[in-house]
Amino acid sequence: MEQFEYRKKIYPKYTSHMTGYANLSEDDYVRWGEAAASYLNGWLPQNKQAQCLDVACGAGHLLHMLKTKGYSNLTGIDISPEQVATAKRIWGNVFEANVLDFLQQHPESFDLITGFDVIEHFTKNEVFEFLGGACRALRPGGILILQTINAESPFGLKVRYGDFTHELAFDVNGLERLLSITGFVNIKARECGPYVHGLKSLIRKILWNLIRQGIKVWNLAETGSPGSCVFTRVFDIKAENPKH
Repeated sequence: MEQFEYRKKIYPKYTSHMTGYANLSEDDYVRWGEAAASYLNGWLPQNKQAQCLDVACGAGHLLHMLKTKGYSNLTGIDISPEQVATAKRIWGNVFEANVLDFLQQHPESFDLITGFDVIEHFTKNEVFEFLGGACRALRPGGILILQTINAESPFGLKVRYGDFTHELAFDVNGLERLLSITGFVNIKARECGPYVHGLKSLIRKILWNLIRQGIKVWNLAETGSPGSCVFTRVFDIKAENPKH
């Protein structure tokens, strides 16, 4: 069997078999987008005409959020034809493509590249190819934003093994080093914790803040360090292509 035979079996039906995103409502997209926008606050380009690429765009959640925020030059790509068909309902400029090939074919073409829940699907060699390709596909000063599994979370393994196509998991420090090695600068990471939009979510936020203090104490007791202080099951990370 070929090394990646499983990809050929799973990705063509990824929406129906793995995500359950076939019948999303407008409200589903809006709720997801409001939380995502809070996580990315201050990270998105100020210019609403920026050329934006969402890789592994899935059902189009991020495209919907960017469209809602007024960005008009959007492109989405995904390797799954089901995902592409679903995302096209949100934004027409979506294509079926291998992200590694696509990035190589579009040098210095984008001001923003986003990749939510994609880098964990790559092998180690593919991670280097992806990050290097993303850096070259960005214009000087362009921004890369990724969301991925947090190996430092107590529940990181649940997310890592919750999808058969996941190959890797990352912690903040490890991914920061990889981004630096592949040419990126000004690297910052954030948690993806409870998004406050009502009383229940406010209570969850308060409880989460208490729990994360406990995780810091756990780290301090065991290692003498509080760790990265990014402990949610997934985290966001932003990096920039050098301006010169």
